[in-house]
Amino acid sequence: MSQAQAPTPAGEVQPLTGGMLWFAAIMLAAANFIAVLNMTIANVAVPNIAGALGAATSQGTWVITAYAVGEAITVPLTGWLSARFGSVRVFIGSMILFGIFSVICGLSGSIGILVVARIFQGLCGGPLMPLSQTLLMRIFPKEKAAAAIGLWSMTTLVAPVVGPILGGYLCDEYSWSWVFILNAPIAFVCSFFGWNLLKCYRDTLSRAGIDTVGLVLLILWVGSLQLLLDEGKNLDWFSSNFITGLAVVASACFAAFIIWEWHEENPVVDLKVFRHRGFTVSVLTISLAFAAFFGVNVLTPLWLQNFMGYTATQAGLATAWTGVTAFFIAPMVAQAASKVDPRKLVFAGVIWMGLVTLWRTVANTDMGFWDIAVPLMVMGFALPFFFIPTTGLALSSVEEREMDSAAGLMNFLRTLSGAFATSLVTTSWDNQITRQHAELVGISDSDGSVRSLLEQGGMAADAVNQALDYLITSQAVMLATNQLMTVIGVAFLVAASVIWLAPKPTRVVEPGAGGH
Repeated sequence: MSQAQAPTPAGEVQPLTGGMLWFAAIMLAAANFIAVLNMTIANVAVPNIAGALGAATSQGTWVITAYAVGEAITVPLTGWLSARFGSVRVFIGSMILFGIFSVICGLSGSIGILVVARIFQGLCGGPLMPLSQTLLMRIFPKEKAAAAIGLWSMTTLVAPVVGPILGGYLCDEYSWSWVFILNAPIAFVCSFFGWNLLKCYRDTLSRAGIDTVGLVLLILWVGSLQLLLDEGKNLDWFSSNFITGLAVVASACFAAFIIWEWHEENPVVDLKVFRHRGFTVSVLTISLAFAAFFGVNVLTPLWLQNFMGYTATQAGLATAWTGVTAFFIAPMVAQAASKVDPRKLVFAGVIWMGLVTLWRTVANTDMGFWDIAVPLMVMGFALPFFFIPTTGLALSSVEEREMDSAAGLMNFLRTLSGAFATSLVTTSWDNQITRQHAELVGISDSDGSVRSLLEQGGMAADAVNQALDYLITSQAVMLATNQLMTVIGVAFLVAASVIWLAPKPTRVVEPGAGGH
């Protein structure tokens, strides 16, 4: 029996309709929004946090890492938690605890307390993403299911863009504490109304024992991998014994986890959902394309803030245009996704994103705000074509009882691909800048004409050297950025072709999907 039809002591569940349905949808979307928002909102606040708490900036970055580790552990556990305690209970409990730990984060008086609180905030935020998705699918009737996927997808895509803008504004105008405390009222309001609206949707709970071995292995390999990705660049990767040790632990525990979970009768993560080709291919496409998209999202603000003279807020406003155009086109794509072969929509959307990224490979240091913002605005039109149909295709490929596990794994791999992309892009960018700088030094001003011109203008020798180095560095950065954009653009084109490995879908996601 599907969850939307499960009887309660008061009788049959009355489905939500009209304004109450959309109110519940907004509440679920808001829960997903703040969970995803917290992946990026603290990024620009690290210097403020470190200064206020008397910590080094390198220690401040643990505020970001701590949340990512906590979230990465619980996202794939969502299916098991839902089966054991009920989807609505897990969702509401996670939301309340997320708000409590957000307050603790904001009131922290030391970096140690803040990092611990951020770990627990991440642990609570993890289930909010997949459960907000599957609960939306349960409460919406079949004819509006595409709109539900569209609403959820937009919060997932827009939140990482809004995060740095909002974080920078709160730090500039108020205090770093508000970066975290702001979550609390949203979490408490959503949990109050969420329980009242959704408590009638009951699950058939599983009484199976806890897979302790699988849980420990999951925590070890995911925690080690996330730490490796977050700290690798700071510690010069495998020249560090710490990073090498993390890689060994992550690899060994991952291999043991896969073997154990595949044969365990009641696994904490149901890996058997990957037997569905449509799900596997959809998740692979999402992971590849999201990694490329995240690479663009990471690289653009770094370039703008570090070498184009943009503040965090200005860089955020330039990149925000991607989310603006995506938001407006999403409803139309959501409707089309239920009528057109989703593989065609995904292919067109990801190809579009790749072509726009290749368009950006001719960037130069003289570009103004709109020269940068317009390509990002155009890319925004393609985002819904990629994200909405792939999400729907993935969920429609699994059985209804597997919906929570599938959503948890899909969100986990998407998040992990973003973490991989961040580490890979930032490391490659720095290495490429160094390489380009060395090459340009050897060929720039070989006849000394520029140096002579500057010296004749009255500049001291040191000032001339600084001016030449600035010019060389800015061009090295621009060349490195364009080269990386080329690689990312090609990655989009590869991701687009992968979707054709999926079989043509035979059904759309039904309302009530995800019941146990």
